[in-house]
Amino acid sequence: MRYIKSVESVFEIIAEPNRRAILSLLVSSQQSVGEIERQLRMPQPTVSKHLRVLREAGFVESTVDAQRRLYRLKPEPLQEVDAWLAPFRRFWSAHIDALERHLDRMDQSTPAKKKASQKTTRPKPRP
Repeated sequence: MRYIKSVESVFEIIAEPNRRAILSLLVSSQQSVGEIERQLRMPQPTVSKHLRVLREAGFVESTVDAQRRLYRLKPEPLQEVDAWLAPFRRFWSAHIDALERHLDRMDQSTPAKKKASQKTTRPKPRP
């Protein structure tokens, strides 16, 4: 039950679009509040509010670099989401594999149609 509550809180945190945008920025590199503000065109108080929520939930951590506070992603909460999604990924994977096999069979069964369409679309040589 504790695991379910934990996953629910993770989904509540990432449900907010601005927080997802911040997390997406932090995937590639650590960022300061000012850098996040400029890239997402969000007011500084809004960025700070979302970073506080993300920090308290364990999604990000910060370090001080001279006069800047740099934020970086902490992957652990997202690993919980990944673990929760694993059974669904297997479901999608099986269906995508079946679709791929079906398309391969369709592709193999229509070589005559392909050759016929190539012949009809090819320009005729001039005498």
